Amino acid sequence: MSFIKCTLTSKYGPIITGIFVGILSSILVYLGNPGNMGICVACFTRDIAGALGLHRAGVVQYIRPEIIGFVLGALVAALAFREFRPRCGSSPIVRFFLGAFALVGALVFLGCPWRAFLRLAGGDWNAIPGIAGLVVGVLIGIGFLKTGFSLGRNKSAAWPIGWIMPTFSVVLLFLLLLAPLTGRDPDGNAIGPVFFSTEGPASMSAPVLMALGVGLFIGFLAQRSRFCTVGAIRDFALMRDGHLLYGVIALIAAAFVTNLALGQFKAGFANQPVAHTHGWMNFAGMLLAGLAFTLAGGCPGRQVFLSGEGDGDAGVFVLGMLVGAGFAHNFSMASSGKGPGPYSLIAVVAGIVFCVIAGLFIKEHKSVGG
Repeated sequence: MSFIKCTLTSKYGPIITGIFVGILSSILVYLGNPGNMGICVACFTRDIAGALGLHRAGVVQYIRPEIIGFVLGALVAALAFREFRPRCGSSPIVRFFLGAFALVGALVFLGCPWRAFLRLAGGDWNAIPGIAGLVVGVLIGIGFLKTGFSLGRNKSAAWPIGWIMPTFSVVLLFLLLLAPLTGRDPDGNAIGPVFFSTEGPASMSAPVLMALGVGLFIGFLAQRSRFCTVGAIRDFALMRDGHLLYGVIALIAAAFVTNLALGQFKAGFANQPVAHTHGWMNFAGMLLAGLAFTLAGGCPGRQVFLSGEGDGDAGVFVLGMLVGAGFAHNFSMASSGKGPGPYSLIAVVAGIVFCVIAGLFIKEHKSVGG
């Protein structure tokens, strides 16, 4: 146990995590997950939102066990190493909307930062403008951090608060395994309350136990190593600290080699799986996502892991992502393989305006009367 603790918390921790994320993501694609989407926190959150009926896009409805595994794996690691600390209270409403807009931006691009790098490793060159937008978004966020932006500090909270997201994940697992049909349509046929796609990306999945096991394993590693794709760019740009960035490079390299070995590498722009070729919208979507993630303090994966170790603020951000995914599809903001949605540009502009206002005017301050 001490060896694991020392290794994963050392400078090699993010590299080890990145290698496993790259390899296992590519293997999940081989086992049935959508192409270049072995793991995508944004897309998988979108699928869960659809499965819970938060949107009605029939091709993206499935309770992804990888996300469940992320939360529970991080929980196990936090408990094992005495880092489970229930806490909350830092600008929850702002975090909720940052999560929602971050997901909108990611779904315009069709992928979170993790998937952006995995798409690149699979030969999808449409990821390049997306990654460029991500970097620009993070740099803008750093500018706000330098001028004093802060969501404030959370504080210790009652123990039940730390267990809300792990409990929610267990409930999702039961819904996935049991698939209850307690609702009725107008004709009296049993439907819902969870929905599962029969076609499209969400109908493609690795075996449940394999996907859950990968999620648990990565959740454990990432909680210990503090793996974060957005934090990698932020720390390198802000402090020239490559500690986390090496993990991202390891992820890309491991996924590239694994894709080659499995015959999954396909270079080009056209006909890439679950992707579109609108470069500027790929750039803009990820700029919004990168900015929102930076203001919130970490990439979507990092937020999920933090929610598993008792961070209620991260939990609020994750719930914001879930609701944002529902809105993105209900209001035609999300992209598809054919291109951006009718209101993608409006949604991105609105999200950037929200983030800029937050970045300019939200500063840490002492509580009145404290």
